Amino acid sequence: MAQINSYKDLIAWQKVFQLGLRVHRAAGTLPEAERFGLISQLRRAAVFAPSYIADAYGRGGADYPRLLKSARGVIYEMDTQLLFAKELEYMPAEKYTPLKADLDEAERVLAGLIRSLGS
Repeated sequence: MAQINSYKDLIAWQKVFQLGLRVHRAAGTLPEAERFGLISQLRRAAVFAPSYIADAYGRGGADYPRLLKSARGVIYEMDTQLLFAKELEYMPAEKYTPLKADLDEAERVLAGLIRSLGS
């Protein structure tokens, strides 16, 4: 097992960060009319989710599981927002499907970290 010296060593953070990058980029392909709607919401969530994990690691203690759960909540928000983009036909299925798979994997790994803390 690798030693954890930084939040960047957490596999959950790595997965969520990579997901965030992909979602942030994908949001830029949505219609300009969504600049203050879905684009803004997706980009905010893409940044917040890994940021919550970093914050959780930095604070430690009782805040750690609570902030990890906040990160998971933001991932669920992203999931909903991506589904809106797909259903409104702003995002084709061939772009949505791999993003959804990445999101599910990131959430699964994060959920495992939360469970490992007994929370």
